[in-house]
Amino acid sequence: MTYYKTSHQVNYGKRIIPLKMIEHMSFDDWEEFIEEWIEIKKSEYNEAERFGGAGDKGRDVVGYVSDKHKANYIWDCYQCKHYDSALTPTQVYKEFGKILYHTFQKEYPKPRKFYFVSPKGCGTSLSKLLQNPTELKEAIKKNWVRYCENDISSKQVILEGELLKWVNNFDFSIFKKIHTKNILKEHINHPNHLIRFGGGLPEREKLDTSTIPSSIQNSETIYVNQLLSAYASESNENYKKVEELDTKKLYKNHFNRARISFHHAEQLRNFSRDSLPIDTFEDFQKEILGGIIDIVEDEHSNSFIKVKEAEKEARKIVISSNPLKDVSIINDRSGVCHQLVNDKKIKWI
Repeated sequence: MTYYKTSHQVNYGKRIIPLKMIEHMSFDDWEEFIEEWIEIKKSEYNEAERFGGAGDKGRDVVGYVSDKHKANYIWDCYQCKHYDSALTPTQVYKEFGKILYHTFQKEYPKPRKFYFVSPKGCGTSLSKLLQNPTELKEAIKKNWVRYCENDISSKQVILEGELLKWVNNFDFSIFKKIHTKNILKEHINHPNHLIRFGGGLPEREKLDTSTIPSSIQNSETIYVNQLLSAYASESNENYKKVEELDTKKLYKNHFNRARISFHHAEQLRNFSRDSLPIDTFEDFQKEILGGIIDIVEDEHSNSFIKVKEAEKEARKIVISSNPLKDVSIINDRSGVCHQLVNDKKIKWI
């Protein structure tokens, strides 16, 4: 079977699926990716924390179920490994040893669960041990001298006495594994997912203008009052309420358009928050601000002219690289002008 060649192939080459991209992550990227995944598991954890590196005492990424500042807090541990092949017992015996030793030392409470997360997963021998807590305990004890005794602390840790009793009574069923494909399926809801793996933005829902509240909301008062002042600067009348525009067709029509565009921009802000890194919408606003700032700072015969000139310029601005350019519409750009007023970045009068 033959296929038509696409411009995307010419520009970017063959598409690499996310599971393969994960295999080529650096170790730091892999830990960051796992931390992002924990962050979006809001129903399970109230906080994620990444330790990693020397001195982590066996904790790479942690999900806190309860307040970490209180004694005996509840937590899950995610041990991140990024190797070229599936994990084997000999690669991770010391990770078991660290958890056993540091919980014995009361450095932290026993984790509720301890998960191995690795792009290639766990091999057959390790998977079998994780399915049988009794065999896992015996395997760790048998391999303690070789893999744990001199590798889990700055001092030698001999498995004897109270530590041996602690290990014998430890619940080894807490040790589990998680498939990368399941992590990836959930990570799709993180704002950084598209930046990491591409795939294009989801469709943006069309704003139903009938859902815009008929009354002015508290969150709108700044830009609304600025618009009323701008109309007043041209008419030489004083408007304190939007209802006073009912007999002023020119201003009333403009106000209705401005409010709809503001709500379009607010919808775009929410869309960006759900799909893209946190600063993406702020960068979009900055591009609009950069395009209108000279008009805002210029002298005008009245402020309503300033408003209209700024809106007109905003609609013409070409957004070159921000990913929101593919889903934004003209109304968003004039709406950002009023958001900037609402955020006190600019003012009309």
